Amino acid sequence: MGVAASLVRPTHWKARPLVLESLFMGMGNALRNALPLRYGTPHMWMELVLRAPLLLLNDHAHLEKKAATNALELLGRWPDPTPPDQWVQIMTAVARDECEHLAIVTRLLARRGGRLTKYHRNPYATALRRNVRLGRGTEELMDRLFVSALIEARSCERFLLLGEYSPDQELANLYRSLHASEAGHYRVFVDLAKDLGPASGVEARWSELLDLEAAIIAQQPQYPGMHSGVGNE
Repeated sequence: MGVAASLVRPTHWKARPLVLESLFMGMGNALRNALPLRYGTPHMWMELVLRAPLLLLNDHAHLEKKAATNALELLGRWPDPTPPDQWVQIMTAVARDECEHLAIVTRLLARRGGRLTKYHRNPYATALRRNVRLGRGTEELMDRLFVSALIEARSCERFLLLGEYSPDQELANLYRSLHASEAGHYRVFVDLAKDLGPASGVEARWSELLDLEAAIIAQQPQYPGMHSGVGNE
């Protein structure tokens, strides 16, 4: 079964997780170790963000919203002259997953007495996107896909951390249910990017962006957000 075919919509996140989630569920440390990230989030990060769970959930909801928008924007950026096999199906499936996650997180946020804010900033993602080679055709598209993959991989790593160690059981259950979908999306974006050019050049660019991501995430300020840092504590 192709990746796009496996990205199916759940009727309820507790009752029937995404098919990709079921494939990865229970892999925990093995999945985290399999991620290519070159900076490991310290446990202190989890302790800091859980001091303000409503702000964390609000931040997370905005990230899901932006991820859905990003997938829809990428939908129309396929390489000329025709899209690769399943390009449209993959991007719409990713957008659908992210919208489902947005609904899940905003429902939990509201049930806990919070609300989605109108405005949101993500300095981590902004810093990553500054490295996209704009106006350079296939190279720009490759970078956009790799940046999307990095954001999904970092989110996956942090979902795993919260799912395994959060003392807030409801949040732990939420993040255990979502992390594998992020891993599936990460693989989708990487695989599409690696189809765009000669293997040596693609791998070199991927390695370069992995180093940049590690430096960027390590420098993030401390705040209750999914892509925050640990500050000076």
